[in-house]
Amino acid sequence: MRILVINPGSTSTKIAVYEDEQPLLLRNIRHTVEELSRFERIVDQHDFRRDLVVRELRKLDVQPNFDVIIGRGGLAKPVAGGVYEVNEQMCHDMYHAVRRHVSNLGCVIAYELAASIPGCKAFIADPVVVDEMEEVARVSGLPEVPRVPVWHALNQRAIGRRFARENGQRYEDLNLIICHLGGGISVAAHAKGRAVDANNGLDGEGPFSPERAGSLPPADLVRLCFSGRYTEDELLKQISGQGGLAAHLGTTDVRDVIRRIEGGDKRAELLLDAMIYQTAKCIAAEGAVLCGKIDAILITGGMAHSDYITSRLRRRISFLGPVHVYPGEDEMQALALNALAVLRGQRELKQYV
Repeated sequence: MRILVINPGSTSTKIAVYEDEQPLLLRNIRHTVEELSRFERIVDQHDFRRDLVVRELRKLDVQPNFDVIIGRGGLAKPVAGGVYEVNEQMCHDMYHAVRRHVSNLGCVIAYELAASIPGCKAFIADPVVVDEMEEVARVSGLPEVPRVPVWHALNQRAIGRRFARENGQRYEDLNLIICHLGGGISVAAHAKGRAVDANNGLDGEGPFSPERAGSLPPADLVRLCFSGRYTEDELLKQISGQGGLAAHLGTTDVRDVIRRIEGGDKRAELLLDAMIYQTAKCIAAEGAVLCGKIDAILITGGMAHSDYITSRLRRRISFLGPVHVYPGEDEMQALALNALAVLRGQRELKQYV
């Protein structure tokens, strides 16, 4: 089975070609600020990114004989976890999504390229808007503001399945708490194959992170909104993109923060330890969601490469259950394996409506 994977990111478009589980190539097409600045809206980048993918495949002499093209899922309406076939309705919803992110273009590009190849289908898998939460988890203190999960569903599920496979078990039989440590931090309780609770890591709910402000005192935030100091767009950027470590220390690079700590910077130490502290609290809270029946806690994402962070997390959360660390993330492989599982009849292909 030949699979093309397309993953649009904020400053690059990644593509990969897989033959069954084997990656034949992986390319990261980087985009300059100047290239992207000419597009007023993210959706306006659609033709530019699609044409770059086509040109790169031609340059590498890759024949377009794919069984599936799978794109990164975007931020349209909430769906249950799984693999979805891309259709016109999905493309429409991505174009008109309230939350604007370049990942919204993944399914659209996949759909257009697949349409030109006989017998080829277009998929997405486990987008960040996967919502399988229990009704009790959706309730907040204001009826106008229900809790909505936006989290690293693709990588968390891939890590959950990997852990289960390595231990001769099924992901669907386990209770797991999985924490993704990236530019944003998401923590979810996985109960027998369903993420029954997760935070909105995109919009700042939960622990603060290198780029996100995290949960804030609500009354103080309201006062800040009406202080006249910031526009709506400026505040939204501070919550998601310019908050967290970026706001406090002017950097999102944890390696730089740790170098400062090693150089004796006590403020940097306090702030990084506070981020770890808040993350541990969020993980422990998901232990209550699972009523303490926890098979394992899995730590993943880019910051999981840091022993400074993972060792301090372990110290705070290991009483809940065994902790396993899976540094980094491999979205390209996760997408390819999801597509392959459908092609082999091992996973259901869902329809987006």
